Amino acid sequence: MAHPLTALNHRLGGIGYGGDYNPEQWPREVWREDVRLMREAGVNLVTVGVFSWSRIEPRPGVYDWELLDEVLDLLHAHGIAVDLATPTAAPPPWFAKLHPDALPVTASGTRLAHGSRQVFCPSGPAYAEAADALVTALATRYADHPAVALWHVHNEWGNHNALCYCDTSAAAFRVWLQERYATLDTLNSAWGTDFWSQRYGEWDEIDPPRDTTAFRNPGQELDYRRFSSDALLARHRAETALLKRLAPGIPVTTNVMGTLEKKTDAFAFAAECDLVSVDHYLTAADPEGHIDLALNADLARGMAGGAPWLLMEHSASAVNWQPVNVAKRPGELRRNSLTHLARGADGILFFQWRQSTAGAEKWHSAMLPHGGTDTRIWREVRALGAELAALAEVVGTRVRGEVALLFDWPTWWALELEARPSARLRYLDAVRDWYAALWSLNLTCDVLPPGADLTPYRAVVAPNLYLLSDQDAAGLDGYVRQGGHLAVGCFSGVVDTEDRVRPGGHPGALREVLGLRVDEYLPLRPGETARLDDGTLAHDWAERVEPRGCCAVLRFADAPGGGPAAGGPAVTRHPYGRGSARYVATRPSARTLRDLTRALAEEAGVRPVAAEGVEAVRRTGPQGSYLFLVNHTDDDVTVPVRGTGLLDAEVTASGALVPAGGVVVVREHE
Repeated sequence: MAHPLTALNHRLGGIGYGGDYNPEQWPREVWREDVRLMREAGVNLVTVGVFSWSRIEPRPGVYDWELLDEVLDLLHAHGIAVDLATPTAAPPPWFAKLHPDALPVTASGTRLAHGSRQVFCPSGPAYAEAADALVTALATRYADHPAVALWHVHNEWGNHNALCYCDTSAAAFRVWLQERYATLDTLNSAWGTDFWSQRYGEWDEIDPPRDTTAFRNPGQELDYRRFSSDALLARHRAETALLKRLAPGIPVTTNVMGTLEKKTDAFAFAAECDLVSVDHYLTAADPEGHIDLALNADLARGMAGGAPWLLMEHSASAVNWQPVNVAKRPGELRRNSLTHLARGADGILFFQWRQSTAGAEKWHSAMLPHGGTDTRIWREVRALGAELAALAEVVGTRVRGEVALLFDWPTWWALELEARPSARLRYLDAVRDWYAALWSLNLTCDVLPPGADLTPYRAVVAPNLYLLSDQDAAGLDGYVRQGGHLAVGCFSGVVDTEDRVRPGGHPGALREVLGLRVDEYLPLRPGETARLDDGTLAHDWAERVEPRGCCAVLRFADAPGGGPAAGGPAVTRHPYGRGSARYVATRPSARTLRDLTRALAEEAGVRPVAAEGVEAVRRTGPQGSYLFLVNHTDDDVTVPVRGTGLLDAEVTASGALVPAGGVVVVREHE
């Protein structure tokens, strides 16, 4: 049976292409122009209804379907499929007036007001009742509409309201805790409540970790983040169940946000979807934003279990929500889109189709800008549509990495709570450092949670595993014993799943597999560095490492330049079972980390996809393989490759010429 996204692609006749369509913002005469221009641009899929609750249900229990009926009929008549959204991410004004207790409350006790989106408490029963009624009405009406090809549940779960501290949330938190711990003795032990006289004698004594005089209990904080993510996940499951019951046969998705959203565990949401879809936006201030784009694409593929996935949103040019919203350069829209395609996306959608003239997102770019069709963005959008149509043969092919990079939302939460050894040790910094090393070497990786099956991978990279369960630690141990090659970043294996320090010395659950003991963690001051014996400078962090079977690959230089761990091991390697485990006890330079990653890959027998110099990713399927080459430099680069160039690219005896800032796709020959 075909994957749901592949089946959708077959219905669309190729790669999905389009974006969010918000006809409620425009008069009817514009709709006709929209569908004509969509066809001109090659659009075959649009998301409709994301923020239309106040239009569909203008008064409680009173539904007005006229606009949506007409729009869906119009799109279907022009051969454009619809990803129909449940508009539950933006309750209308009447909901806030009727149910003021359903509005979210901050940790300081401020109840937030209506006037934006996601202004609701995830645990609120009034919200659940209103949302379920709306979803039921929507699904009942459009279950058999021929335009509807996909259900889009909510929008960016928890982007603005993941953490609510109201009394309703407090009561729901207590229920969640009773299900998790069963007894107060177990909870008190997990949270270490004998510290600071926090021991609980009754369940109703427990509140959310609201603002208080000093540091909050870290176990309580961590569990509140788990609870909050689960509360939103319960709402996602409720809407999904209604859609499955009332409109069976139509696949369901929701747009998760990858590394852009810390508060919800996107792996958990992805597991509840028929197909995985993601949003991704570049950080304008990051000159290497294309590496973060690749990381999030690989994370999307990891959430999809290696299957094709859908890019639900990205921007045609500038966004509206950063301090300085920089426009994309000519060709960057194409390069970004085809990079997502290269890394497993079988659909490329934007926010949004037509640029708004009012509201908070009127300065967010769109496929059809304020200036209309006589604009650079429109010309690039139309050209991209033609290219995607020409690449239809890649649909259903897959990217297969030989390296896994471990990514974990609970670890992210725990590492960055209060009262850690250093606030400068940040989770995404570690992930991006290690990913950049892999990316620069053209080593394709799958981004997976720690509990994933690692047997298909020759090498595994864990940038940080500060929080690690016994089960996942045993999985890593077994992986290395059986011949795998593991690299672990600093300050890992330290605490269990309740943020309790593991006894017996650091790095806790990883001592045996890494073959070492950490005597002391030695965070560096701002601006302080530690020189390594390869001549490079490390920063932010150092550890006093005692080998217990491992050998030093790199050392901190002798005093004074080597910092607080001068002369001691900075990078270690431990032969273990049939494999090996490396540990990096600092935050090294990009050059050092790249060299370490290359050595790991060579030992594991992992070869780069192509020669260094351009980003290279391969998609393979029963009919063959396709090599995507993306040039982020200002110079033309020739890559040795055999095959047939697509999109007017030429492949000669010397290889494929990839123009500066360009993308080349090659159907490879044996």
